[in-house]
Amino acid sequence: MRKGVLFSSCGVAAHRSTAALAAVALLLTSCGGGGKSPSPAATPPPSPTPSSVYTPPALESLSVSDVQQIIAQAVAEAKARNRPAVIAVVDRVGNVLAIFRMNGSPQNLKIADAPNGQDIDLQGLVVPAEGGAIAKAITGAYLSSGGNAFSTRTASQIVQQHFPPAPNAVGLESGPLFGVQFSSLPCSDLNTRFIATGGPAALIGPKRSPLGLSADAGGFPLYKNGVLVGGVGVMADGVYDFDPDITDIETNDEEYIALAGTFGFEAPEAIRANQISVDGTQLRYSDAVPSGLRTAPASAPGYPTIAGIAGSLAPVRDYATLQIIPGAPYGTEASGIRKATPAEFDNPDAFILTDGSGNDRYPIRGGTDGGAVGQPLTAAEVRAVLEEAFKIMSRARGQIRRPLDSRAQVTISMVDTYGNVLGIVRAPDAPVFGIDVSLQKARTATFFSNPVAAQQLMAATQPEVAQFVQRLRDFLGDPTALTGGFAFSDRAGGNLSRPYFPDGEVGRPNGPLSRPIAQFNPFSTGLQSALIKPNVDEHLAYLTLNSNADTPQRCTKLPDVTPQHNRLSNGIQIFPGSVSIYRGTQLVGGIGISGDGIDQDDMISFLGLANGGKRVGTIGHAAPEMRADRIVVKLQDGREVRLRYVNCPFAPFLDTPAQNVCQGI
Repeated sequence: MRKGVLFSSCGVAAHRSTAALAAVALLLTSCGGGGKSPSPAATPPPSPTPSSVYTPPALESLSVSDVQQIIAQAVAEAKARNRPAVIAVVDRVGNVLAIFRMNGSPQNLKIADAPNGQDIDLQGLVVPAEGGAIAKAITGAYLSSGGNAFSTRTASQIVQQHFPPAPNAVGLESGPLFGVQFSSLPCSDLNTRFIATGGPAALIGPKRSPLGLSADAGGFPLYKNGVLVGGVGVMADGVYDFDPDITDIETNDEEYIALAGTFGFEAPEAIRANQISVDGTQLRYSDAVPSGLRTAPASAPGYPTIAGIAGSLAPVRDYATLQIIPGAPYGTEASGIRKATPAEFDNPDAFILTDGSGNDRYPIRGGTDGGAVGQPLTAAEVRAVLEEAFKIMSRARGQIRRPLDSRAQVTISMVDTYGNVLGIVRAPDAPVFGIDVSLQKARTATFFSNPVAAQQLMAATQPEVAQFVQRLRDFLGDPTALTGGFAFSDRAGGNLSRPYFPDGEVGRPNGPLSRPIAQFNPFSTGLQSALIKPNVDEHLAYLTLNSNADTPQRCTKLPDVTPQHNRLSNGIQIFPGSVSIYRGTQLVGGIGISGDGIDQDDMISFLGLANGGKRVGTIGHAAPEMRADRIVVKLQDGREVRLRYVNCPFAPFLDTPAQNVCQGI
């Protein structure tokens, strides 16, 4: 999540001040030199033959007695604060192990209203409190790893319109993971669902979340013997919001209750968010501190003394039953994420997603879109790009991991122009959130580069989705926008999806794919949230027993491109880490990366495609003149600003001092 001095794929520094960003952007071209004649493509840095460089996490998991202890400790603190709570515990891949509802706890939560009071998208929704507790627990588990421990308070800090979110930060650009809250959605076609009948696939993850990821304090990761094993989430005040000002220290009952639950399962201090800096800003882990607890968690009454007395287990439709279950050990077949065999992926460190019965859920394959592109990606081309991206990741210095100079760990996804998955592979300890997000990124870049993008958006069942097309065309002064004329990355699309354009410049209008700042908060980002609002409504109706039909396992109401599948079946993502793939001038797919800093994600996608394309000699990047950083936006004051394509770290590798590694490609 490096955001201080960013380096473009052309090696030009773009400083954190958005005014400087705009000025430098005038000098940027599409990674090939100035003017309309691109410089010859540089040779990508060589990648060594793969050898094992990662240590997989130990096989640890939460037992039933562990879950009981976590609940009992949280209940004791809630009673001491006279704040009855709903407490959720999940494992690392999102299985809900238990939900405990205390007597007198709120039945529902209300999502924060719009700043101007005119709620739209998820703003102002009333949701069962269990949904918020689950989302918080999943967020603590999914954003964390063996190298970083992030809480929902950390999430709040990195998803808002300024980073850090504070009155004295006005004018700075948006949070590095702006938009990540709309991932692991209840409609995702990747995230798995609860299976009441059990069986080999019952515990495979990553599981979906009823509200995506959460920015409301009260969610923490859980560790056992130093190994990430899950998360705990608490809802007690009936308000589901975020912290707009990190300059103060809150006394938040939900956070204290959750903190008490983590006693004995705390994140190692050395990897907590407050040990990690982004652009010189220390991330926040918790405003609650052990000295502020009103109980001694180690002395909390045991679970048998509270079950049925202080409250009871609460069933949630298609999430949890009236029984506490043990967690799945991450890295085993039962968890749905395990080490790949050489036949599945030829790298000794690779992990894949599996179906619980030994089969790769997303084996490498060729494109399915021959009817649209003529010559789709072959399995050999897909394998080459995935392998080269994995090598780049293995050499890269991680931004968010501790200790310093740890290797980056991410998830890598590839898709064809239909959005069908052609392969997913990941590092052993990459954060779980990056699985769904990497696929969102790959699909988003591919979709916005597709000649049918405008047509597809205008065919959505919600009228407002179609309106975003005209807003974009008016903003760019281009009546043909979104018809395949430019190759988009998630960084370029993200530029257009911020409540200020250029990003962070207060007083500027919003980007055409964003809500205006008077309307904006993390629960309504613009096109991203509008696309999935009907799915969330359907899911909430199902959870509250007002409907017998859950939302389909495909997000958005875009037209299906194949039966039961559309091009954006897990939603879109609007922070960096993806590029489109071309065969000459023909779009054939996309690659998405997620799990480390956004510049690292950009670099792994950019160099992975460059090296993979060079290896096979048949595919590669869009020509420089087609890339979205050739799009120039004229502001109302006459200033001109280019979009950005990718930003690569300055000296990113552990095995070489090479700098400007993306320049000239």
